[in-house]
Amino acid sequence: MRTGTQPSRSKAMRRRWIAVLSVLTVLGLAYVLLFTSLLGVRSVEVHGTGDLTAEQVRQAADVPHHRAMLRLDTGEIRDRVTRLPRVAEVEVSRSWPSTIEITVTERTAVGFFDTGAELRLVDGDGVVFRTVPEPPSGLPELKLARVAPDDPVTRAVTAVLGQFPPPLRERVVSVGANTPASVELTLADGKIVRWGDAEQPERKAKVLAALMTREGTTYDVSSPELPTVS
Repeated sequence: MRTGTQPSRSKAMRRRWIAVLSVLTVLGLAYVLLFTSLLGVRSVEVHGTGDLTAEQVRQAADVPHHRAMLRLDTGEIRDRVTRLPRVAEVEVSRSWPSTIEITVTERTAVGFFDTGAELRLVDGDGVVFRTVPEPPSGLPELKLARVAPDDPVTRAVTAVLGQFPPPLRERVVSVGANTPASVELTLADGKIVRWGDAEQPERKAKVLAALMTREGTTYDVSSPELPTVS
């Protein structure tokens, strides 16, 4: 009986040691991955920049070099880069074994706003993101009391600019409104388009195209069922 018990005890001991070594191996691997620089950050690659430089994005991201890749909070990095006024969207990802990739989408100006003291570029969300020394070529002036992403009038104006027929959009020199339903665009030749609110953009565009074949100075498609030319 004893000769049969001894091998069983040896097998049990071997299994225990294997289990202990397995646990130690896992713990060691976790330590290497989480608390050493073996798989730490060696480089930060930036994509999608235009007006911004890659170095400006890296400085804003403030990625700790040699920090273990698994311990990096990509959400915090994204939030830091998003604070740059010119940045609209940010994606942050890990590229193993040692690179952090940051892809930015910069804001695109749809117009400019004159505060009386300076000229500011405004994007399609109504965000003021840059000051310029002079009116930028090809961008209309937003003649509004205020510009802000949470302002209903601003949102209506930027929405209409995005909807306006491309052939005519290049001819727009200014856009104004007192309410979200009273958006009015002035073209380079002095003609005025009363667009109204941001509803029914496709229908208004078709009606406007027909109206523009007629002589006039003011083209009103705010009610596309009853358009007028005067």
